[in-house]
Amino acid sequence: MKKHSFKRGIHPPDFKSATDSRHIEVILPKVGEMLMFPMRQHIGAPCEPLVEIGQRVLVGQKIADSEAVMSSPIHASVSGIVRGFDPHVLSPTGIISNAILIENDGLMEEVPMHGTEGYLKLSKEEYLAKIREAGIVGLGGAGFPAHIKLNPPPDKKIDTIIVNASECEPYLTTDFRVMIEQPNEIRRGLQIILQMFPGARGIIAIEDNKLDGIQTMRAVCRGDDRITVAALKTKYPQGSEKQLIQACVKRQVPSGGLPADIGCIVDNVDTVIAIDRAVKRGRPLMRKVVTVVGGAVKNPGNYKARLGMTYASLIEATGGFKTEPLKLVSGGPLMGVSMFDLNVPVVKTSSGVLCFTEDESRMPDESACIRCGRCVAHCPVGLMPFELNTYILHGQIDKFKKCNGMDCVECGSCSYICPAKRHISQSIRATRRYLLSQGKK
Repeated sequence: MKKHSFKRGIHPPDFKSATDSRHIEVILPKVGEMLMFPMRQHIGAPCEPLVEIGQRVLVGQKIADSEAVMSSPIHASVSGIVRGFDPHVLSPTGIISNAILIENDGLMEEVPMHGTEGYLKLSKEEYLAKIREAGIVGLGGAGFPAHIKLNPPPDKKIDTIIVNASECEPYLTTDFRVMIEQPNEIRRGLQIILQMFPGARGIIAIEDNKLDGIQTMRAVCRGDDRITVAALKTKYPQGSEKQLIQACVKRQVPSGGLPADIGCIVDNVDTVIAIDRAVKRGRPLMRKVVTVVGGAVKNPGNYKARLGMTYASLIEATGGFKTEPLKLVSGGPLMGVSMFDLNVPVVKTSSGVLCFTEDESRMPDESACIRCGRCVAHCPVGLMPFELNTYILHGQIDKFKKCNGMDCVECGSCSYICPAKRHISQSIRATRRYLLSQGKK
């Protein structure tokens, strides 16, 4: 079996055995539970509410939207009454935004949702309209609106669509489980995308520690000449867009560029499923599969939760804690965000909730850089992280930018491999966020 990979990277333990064999369980919010729908669940302009206090909404009803091109609408995941608006709701990513509060009535009454006959015969414009109306964004964590990514400028000739099913982040197993449980939806979703790009080929990229996923997807896609399943060497951060492209097609995304610049589009495996549901069945994005795991969790597993549920209610529904967690992380341990409170909603980009005990959370103290160069040797982008960190600490932002600090993918490999346990990735991430916000202003 030929295996693909990229340059450099690291090999952390995957810690997936606690949940990779657990079937996805559906979790529904309780009657009377208050769900929160933040207006910023995507890259781009935040949405504006389309509902009023006291209004009853149905499952699948569009409750927020924006006229901005770079945005994505939000839909109710339950039926119930709009109880208010909270301008200070904290999302799992640390962003504070306005949110719609909906009290679940438990009836789960839906707006009419119509499938599309001959869904593989639509025009590109019709596909994009359905994907946009369904509120689909990149579900791997970036939250880039799918209808924008799938509509690159005319001068960008797309010849390769890559489905990111590598799931290299430790602990997380949702992508693996959807491959095992919903392979046909993945195939159909990719076929829909390929209809928008005649002549393009599709690659489903899976790391080789997920052999069941590779075998399942190859069996399902057998007979479709436009789709291949690529086995990747297990290495972190294989799921990063630029590294995945390098592994699959041996192309390099230019500094400051996008995958479309070299003829590629990369979509997360669950995003592809959401596209199939939107186009074939007319269902908007209303749920997210989340891995709940860690030594403090009573029943670790993969759970399909409704958007708007809080992490606290999700964990309670799974059985709660067997011991009080010392550390909470939204996402994976390398790229996730630490949380101080579980009263945050499940959003479109949620992927996991890590609930660690004291033993799992113990970290050595940061010490002085010994200039060993390990961060350089393992950086998948080929940067010099220790120098970038030095520039940040000395306020030399111009040097940070000149040394391509903005090309960092924030994978955390440098911090993981550093023997001095320097907070390199954290400082670079904070600086990039600051510079990006300044650029927007």
